[in-house]
Amino acid sequence: MKIEGKELAIACARAADDNKAEDIRVLDVTGLSSLCDFIVVCSGNSMPHLKALMRDTEVIVLEKYGVKPYSGEGRAETSWVVLDYFDVMVHVMSEEARENYDLENLWGDAKEVEWAE
Repeated sequence: MKIEGKELAIACARAADDNKAEDIRVLDVTGLSSLCDFIVVCSGNSMPHLKALMRDTEVIVLEKYGVKPYSGEGRAETSWVVLDYFDVMVHVMSEEARENYDLENLWGDAKEVEWAE
């Protein structure tokens, strides 16, 4: 079952939630960004947690939906990692990096997507 767009963003958010990601938000940036249509932002509380969130989110989405990211950027040591699913960018950040870069404010015109069941 291959999914795209909003459904993929929600699947990524739920996969991150399964791994205890914190403060998960899904933003619809359709028409605001030329890079993607949806952004998922979440926080991890340690380097091992950031690594697990990136790894396990990728594994869960691949197993359940057959979708693999086109690329992954960053390392947990940098406090910010990204999974690029083309339509969806998943940002896994430390709390400090998230406060510093403030992606939610940067995309303040984006509509928030309800993802929790």
